[in-house]
Amino acid sequence: MCGIIGATGGDDVVAVLLDGLERLEYRGYDSAGVVLQAGGELWRARAARGTRSLDDLRQVVEGAEGAPSHSQAGIGHTRWATHGHPTELNAHPHLDCTGRVAVVHNGIIENYRELAAKAAANGHVFSSDTDTEVFAHLVEDELSAGCSLAEAVRATLRTIRGAFAVVVVCAGEPGTLVAARRVSPLVVGLGDGEDSGYVASDIAAILGRTRRLWTLDDDQVVEVRPGSMRVTTLAGKQIEPTALSVDWDLQAAEKGGFDDFMSKEMHEQPRAVGDTLLGRMTADGTFVLDELRIDPEVLAEAERIVVVACGSSYHAGLVAKHAIERWARLGCEVDIASEFRYRDPVLDERTLVVGISQSGETIDTLQALREARQWGAKVLVVANVVDSSMAREADGVLYTHAGPEIGVAATKTHLAQLVAMEVLALYLAQLRGKLSPADARLLFADLAALPGLLETTLAREADVARVARRFAEVRDFFFLGRHVGLPVALEGALKLKEIAYARAEGYPAGELKHGPIALIEPGTVVMAVATRTPLWEKVMDNVAEVRARGATVVVVANDGHAAAAEAADEVLWVPETHPLFAPVLDIVPLQQFAYHVAKLRGCDVDRPRNLAKTVTVE
Repeated sequence: MCGIIGATGGDDVVAVLLDGLERLEYRGYDSAGVVLQAGGELWRARAARGTRSLDDLRQVVEGAEGAPSHSQAGIGHTRWATHGHPTELNAHPHLDCTGRVAVVHNGIIENYRELAAKAAANGHVFSSDTDTEVFAHLVEDELSAGCSLAEAVRATLRTIRGAFAVVVVCAGEPGTLVAARRVSPLVVGLGDGEDSGYVASDIAAILGRTRRLWTLDDDQVVEVRPGSMRVTTLAGKQIEPTALSVDWDLQAAEKGGFDDFMSKEMHEQPRAVGDTLLGRMTADGTFVLDELRIDPEVLAEAERIVVVACGSSYHAGLVAKHAIERWARLGCEVDIASEFRYRDPVLDERTLVVGISQSGETIDTLQALREARQWGAKVLVVANVVDSSMAREADGVLYTHAGPEIGVAATKTHLAQLVAMEVLALYLAQLRGKLSPADARLLFADLAALPGLLETTLAREADVARVARRFAEVRDFFFLGRHVGLPVALEGALKLKEIAYARAEGYPAGELKHGPIALIEPGTVVMAVATRTPLWEKVMDNVAEVRARGATVVVVANDGHAAAAEAADEVLWVPETHPLFAPVLDIVPLQQFAYHVAKLRGCDVDRPRNLAKTVTVE
């Protein structure tokens, strides 16, 4: 959730920090701050005004009396409050008692209370309510005992429990950044001219400044100086870090002429789907998933699939359940990752656990996968970020190729997940002898047609915008669906909640009579996914039930389906495709509907309140 940027060397450390923090805004934050190292001293500026904090911080840094004109190094942070209110006192970076050590931190220090109590007993004075500040005081103690900054950080980390990405600077070691990670992501970069160095919690923060990138594994510590780095274990043993290959460019992380990132990324969905499908099938009708790394025989012998995910990724998993059970004839469960490891799951070596996460850093899903491995299950990850924490720890990985997604609400990454999971289902079916090459070619042809159909769907945005204007002030929405239409309904409701702050609930349409229908009354808007999936006739019966009770009905329907149009007040038309691929198209008008309602309500679609792009705290 929080964002970290650190820089050393180069001509303008301040610009690197502020630009990097701006690129990390999409992760969500409520305060921001920087520390600059100059002339053997540290200078700090912080601001806490929600999503305006970074604007305030830039004004302070660029206009404050006493701000250093040139910095040897610096660290910056956008904070999402966990311990302590979102105030300036709780904003990062945090200092030690001497003001000569500064730290920024993502994650949670689980044993900070006992560490802080011990530090206070030894005379340390705390100025914030955060768990992070204790780190600065512990480093202060180690430095006073004669340690170097790197030694002090390693010693401190050996006392800490929890998840973290941390960067520390010290006034006494000019031009040096010391950083480490456990669970939370962190990347390291060296300037192409070998006169600068960077650390960041997200590649986007330093993209465009260098392509010489490395990633750290858990409990690795890096010392970064201009043009050089040294990576060690917590015990101090020097090791070689893992190089990182990135094919994104800076333009991909900018708006490209659109009003906001969400609009841009919705229009990038045809390319995201096409790129995710690229190279997945050979001419003879065989699916190819080279990056999986798992022995195909192991996959063929799996007796059960368990999908773990959160939010939009969870909805992609619900669609995948239908595809896996239909084609591979394997039992498939889908679990909310945050609940999975707390219910004593029954797993063994014949279970394949699939974790879906756009970032590959979602803490709940990562911990669920770790739980699965402890029980001997094979773990496969579907992620959009190369070499993410989940990808590195898994037995195998299936990458989506959506490119960077800046908007907090998942759009193109969700569609890429849907098609990746469909391909995985077909691949498993082929391994198990349930799908012939001829049938595989036909199904893949339907998948390959989706980018063109998405272009057609996106081109109808004006019609969706008109419907959104009609219902922009409505308070209550119900989204209904059955079969693969249910995950679409759930995702449509989630989008409306996330960015338009509307009361939107998704339900299996068949559950209406078991309670929810009591809430249907005149003025209620029901959004029904009624494309020609196996149960569309039953969905239309449910539509009739709510209309009879005064609801206004909007249906998502296939082109030319006159019966759907006659049964509804408004129709969002989509092209027809194979029923199990329909969610890829059906969700698009619901994304657009949520987008336009949000814009009409004056909401920030890229940075919805209280939400973050990458959830790295349980």
